[in-house]
Amino acid sequence: MSSAVVTGGKGTFAKGVHPDDSKQLSAAAGIEALPTPKQVAIALLQHTGAPCEPTVKNKDEVQPGDVVGASEAFISAPVHASIAGTVAMASVATLPNGRHVKTVPIKAADAQPLAGAALLEDLFGGEWPTDADAHDPRAIRQAVKAAGVVGMGGAAFPTYVKFTPPEGKKIDTILVNGCECEPYLTADYRLMLEAPRPIITGALLAARACGAARVVIAIEDNKPDAADAMREAAQGTNIEIALLHTKYPMGGERQTILAALGREVPTAGLPLEVGVVVVNVGTAAAVARAVLRGKPVTHRVVTVTGAGIAEPKNLLVPVGAAYQDLIDFCGGLKADAARVVSGGPMMGFTLSDLSAPVTKGASGVTVLTEADVRHAEQTNCVRCGKCVDACPLNLVPVKMALASRHEDWDLAKRYYLRACCECGCCAYVCPAQIPLVQLMRMGKAKMPRD
Repeated sequence: MSSAVVTGGKGTFAKGVHPDDSKQLSAAAGIEALPTPKQVAIALLQHTGAPCEPTVKNKDEVQPGDVVGASEAFISAPVHASIAGTVAMASVATLPNGRHVKTVPIKAADAQPLAGAALLEDLFGGEWPTDADAHDPRAIRQAVKAAGVVGMGGAAFPTYVKFTPPEGKKIDTILVNGCECEPYLTADYRLMLEAPRPIITGALLAARACGAARVVIAIEDNKPDAADAMREAAQGTNIEIALLHTKYPMGGERQTILAALGREVPTAGLPLEVGVVVVNVGTAAAVARAVLRGKPVTHRVVTVTGAGIAEPKNLLVPVGAAYQDLIDFCGGLKADAARVVSGGPMMGFTLSDLSAPVTKGASGVTVLTEADVRHAEQTNCVRCGKCVDACPLNLVPVKMALASRHEDWDLAKRYYLRACCECGCCAYVCPAQIPLVQLMRMGKAKMPRD
């Protein structure tokens, strides 16, 4: 097992940007359990795919881990109660991405089975065996499906679907993504430092489920202590640690695959086409809990950070807690807070309603001040080409953005709008202040499906 860049990759990718990461605000903050809120709202669509239908009704009593929503669709994921309490009347919430979704509200009971340090120990502590070969691949996939595990790096794609590649597609490598390149966010970093063993176990179980012989954990080289923690936890296994150059968006799966393995995913293609399945470190830990302990996804680690928050922290949060609950526990907003973002400043969504519920894919809350938020006037494109020079997917962002603005779908398709990963590099470098990534998000939402 090597601490150097894994053979096959060059440790980097072409283009990208180098924003100030501002991770020092929360990097030293150990994971704390958020006190149980008075109520949570479990969104019935917090994953890629079909929404769930409620499986409980008003006034039902639930315990953490009880299924409260499910779907028969192949691409979906069940949702579970994250606290003990009583189901309230079904409601609708607006998620940070603007989508209106049905929710199952749960009013908290006075007594909770676990809280504080005991909850952290229950989720991440104890023994984590690495004998993945003792588990049947089909049983692993079924446990992951029943637990509602999705990609916890943000995409929220159902993990058991990744573990079930189409016939004829051979997976030879599991790539565990610990890069966490988004500025400000340190949730994955703290998880690697404080709970490396369930990540290792989950990675080995993922390889067993997919029939992959190789496991590689990718970490940017600005996190050497996390790499050391993962390396120590992986002793006695054949897991490799790939230290990659620090660059944004190194955490994008196409960029991570190229940098670590030297394989290029085709435009608009999927990692499985080059024999790879990518899982986030939080997802790997969730896989281990699902398979070894039968625990569904009820909590996740969320970074609350930024110059506009009183006390930046990394919190273990019950799914469905309101963003306001997280902000309150971190001392509230400072007087000069100007914008609250779900996620980080490059790919996150501005929150218009702090009562919105945290979902499985929510990795952070970034509070920006007036000084952080640029108020430059938008001008016409000056044809400088900076967006093209920065795009890590070799696309032409301005063409896609303007096609989206004018709803020219033929042009949008010709320039591969759907291949855009929405990393925000183009908007970051645009001297005309054109909201390129926002236009492309809008275009992808509006563009008719073939």
